[in-house]
Amino acid sequence: MSGGHTELPEQKHAVSPYEEALEALSSLITKRTRADRSNKGDRFDILFDYLKMLELDGPISEMKVIHVAGTKGKGSTCTLTESILRNCGFHTGLFTSPHLIDVRERFRLDGVDICEEKFLAYFWWCWDRLKERSNEDIPMPTYFRFLALLAFKIFSAEQVDVVILEVGLGGKYDATNVVQAPIVCGISSLGYDHMEILGNTLGEIAGEKAGIFKHGIPAFTVPQLDEAMSVLEKKASELDVPLQIAPPLDINLLNGLELGLHGEHQYLNAGLAVALCRTWLQKTGYFEGMFLDEISSLPEQFIKGLTTASLQGRAQIVPDPYFNGESTGDLVFYLDGAHSPESMEMCARWFSLAIAEGIQQQNPLKEQLQDKSRGSNDLMRKCQKEDLRKNSKQILLFNCMSVRDPQLLLPRLINACAHHGVHFQKALFVPNMSMYNKVGSYTVPQTDPQVDLSWQLTLQRVWESLIHVGGDDKNTDSIYEEGKEDKEKYLMSCESSSVFPSLPLAIRWLRDSVEQNKSVRFQVLVTGSLHLVGDVLRCVKK
Repeated sequence: MSGGHTELPEQKHAVSPYEEALEALSSLITKRTRADRSNKGDRFDILFDYLKMLELDGPISEMKVIHVAGTKGKGSTCTLTESILRNCGFHTGLFTSPHLIDVRERFRLDGVDICEEKFLAYFWWCWDRLKERSNEDIPMPTYFRFLALLAFKIFSAEQVDVVILEVGLGGKYDATNVVQAPIVCGISSLGYDHMEILGNTLGEIAGEKAGIFKHGIPAFTVPQLDEAMSVLEKKASELDVPLQIAPPLDINLLNGLELGLHGEHQYLNAGLAVALCRTWLQKTGYFEGMFLDEISSLPEQFIKGLTTASLQGRAQIVPDPYFNGESTGDLVFYLDGAHSPESMEMCARWFSLAIAEGIQQQNPLKEQLQDKSRGSNDLMRKCQKEDLRKNSKQILLFNCMSVRDPQLLLPRLINACAHHGVHFQKALFVPNMSMYNKVGSYTVPQTDPQVDLSWQLTLQRVWESLIHVGGDDKNTDSIYEEGKEDKEKYLMSCESSSVFPSLPLAIRWLRDSVEQNKSVRFQVLVTGSLHLVGDVLRCVKK
């Protein structure tokens, strides 16, 4: 299956075919920062050479694509869009990023991750052809570009009816932007993120996102700040793009059911998804009998798609399956991969409302397909009423990439939670287990004994300065030195925060705390990084 690639004899027993593919994929991760434009591989036009090498230039022009960019909500919008069209009876292909546990999550066929067998077949088909035909002028594609090319191969070979593409970064120079004639484009909420690459103003960021606009192709966006909207409108005008603002979804259109993705902000994304689907159906000639022109109602298939959609790591509630007996629910993880100032605020609002209402989703690790109807949520509320007598403690489990500014993220989180009467008893800071230079499998990686905790200690200092306004910083450096001798111990500067050398140790501490406090429910908000959310899901799944 793996064509002309070779492996060392001693690896045959230790490395599975899937691990071998992940090793090959890892070799494409560049050591350069994402903002570095000096690499030849960063030339956008080279992507069209890759398409020719893979004989995808023809098939890609025939794909009926929905292309979505944005700062916040593009993954949710794509997920809702795919769910609607799948429930309309279409064979769907969805490409998203990043993955949380397994790279195959990025390639979904009819709402399900591509199976390992198909992934390996398509992976090596692309890998071997690119290896054979690449040269000094046209080197092997970088990591994300290879994944985008692989997605096009998968969707072409599987002959899907519709391809939903989530932009990886920006828009104009993103690998997904090789699509020259999408059916419709969408721009979700815009905000400040990846500024080291996309620009320092909202206008500059909007200009990069609007790079997916194509001449004459309809586009939709959600209500935006004036600075961003004016840029989108200008770009649309230059390309003769009919740009419309999709209104947030009216909850009354769901006939008493609840949106599958939780959080107030999801109604923005749902409104955009509905507009994209309506237009796709109309432009492709599939709208007959769908009653799409009625503003006061939605087709039954749309309602089912919107209310059954699910997305890992975004406003996801996971009771810890470690406690299967009487204490089930005593440790609950509230997972949201928010990592920009605006999304931090939305995350805080969702978390505060979720714990106030006492809603718990069924454990998605045990039951992948959930009935998101109002009835099932009523049952969950009823089941939880018995546990409301327990005291609850809110804990923050946090990490973010060092390119992000915790001085912008953490205050928005703290203030938005405080506005809803929620205060964290403790903040836990941990390093990521996922490595940026390696694609891991779904198994839990080993803890690095030499892990550098300086960034986590920085996060802790910021937290302490926000919690104790006007107080002097604790001497976390000396505490870090003390903890070096025994990595089993966490590093704590005071009662309100701890730094752990690994995520498994933090989870062990949480579970021990539950064992020691049977009358207390621990509600843990996991946020700041989708990598962290994925790591927690892997640890809990294990």
